[in-house]
Amino acid sequence: MSNGKVYDIFLERYPKIDLHGYDRDSARVVTNDFIEENVILGNDTIIIIHGIGSGIVKREVHDALSHNKDVLEYKTDNFNSGCTIVKLKIK
Repeated sequence: MSNGKVYDIFLERYPKIDLHGYDRDSARVVTNDFIEENVILGNDTIIIIHGIGSGIVKREVHDALSHNKDVLEYKTDNFNSGCTIVKLKIK
């Protein structure tokens, strides 16, 4: 990751959700549910696959992430702009 953080090339080991085919409202709900489930499970990193397309779902996902109290940080993957890497607060 940027800012001096190490980028993890082994993204396959993290839980992920694929939002291809979702509309913006469904994507927001599913994103927040996925975050909640992974916080409960104790996963500190998740992957959200939103695709590229016109960017509507990606913008909605990023908006949901920016307002979710359990999200520490997120960024679009450097190698695949159709997915976002999310770091979660673990309780």
